[in-house]
Amino acid sequence: MTLYIHIRPLDLRTMARWLFLTLGISCLGIYSGVFLQREFDQAYASRQFDRTLSDEATAAFAVQKGGAPFTADASGGRKTGRPSPLPATSAIIGRISVQKLHLSAMVREGVAPRTLRVAVGHIPSTALPGHTGNVGLAGHRDTFFRGLKDLKTSDEILFATLDGEFRYVVESLRIVDPGNVEVLAASAGNVLTLVTCYPFFYVGNAPKRYIVTARQVAAPLAPPLIME
Repeated sequence: MTLYIHIRPLDLRTMARWLFLTLGISCLGIYSGVFLQREFDQAYASRQFDRTLSDEATAAFAVQKGGAPFTADASGGRKTGRPSPLPATSAIIGRISVQKLHLSAMVREGVAPRTLRVAVGHIPSTALPGHTGNVGLAGHRDTFFRGLKDLKTSDEILFATLDGEFRYVVESLRIVDPGNVEVLAASAGNVLTLVTCYPFFYVGNAPKRYIVTARQVAAPLAPPLIME
């Protein structure tokens, strides 16, 4: 005896709706998980950075009180008496902020996918703030660096590190091919280069890169000293 099951068109439509609903809920869950991970990491990194900044400011005040003030290096950064080794992968570098864009994001070392998922990444082959050269930062166009599309020349970018807060002014905005490595070339001055994918609203792997070049315009502001 053969048993035939007849599925009516209405049943197929119902199944399709449930399938798309399930996919939509799954995508929403994945996005929510990534969003919460990013928010948690940013909050954690911000607290760690501020705590370290506070500890170093207290130590600086103690040294100054003892009559041995910190001095500044050639690029304006504080000399803390310790070596400047290459930062470990995912180490906290500092905080980048652009008031015009309401942007404030923690910067970590490296550009691995897991790093860029939760922070702006410092490109390892480039200089660090406080050192002469080209400081390269990368970020996703759909998270931290979405607002770069609204930047204009002469806009201000701040980069706070343990050596002070560095002030940059935007000099140029351009679109280049992904293989254009000249944008990260070494510089004789103090330059900041921001890199993200372009177009900003492209679906999939974007074919171009959006480059913001800014130049340091003043010696960094020293971290605040805690008076106790």
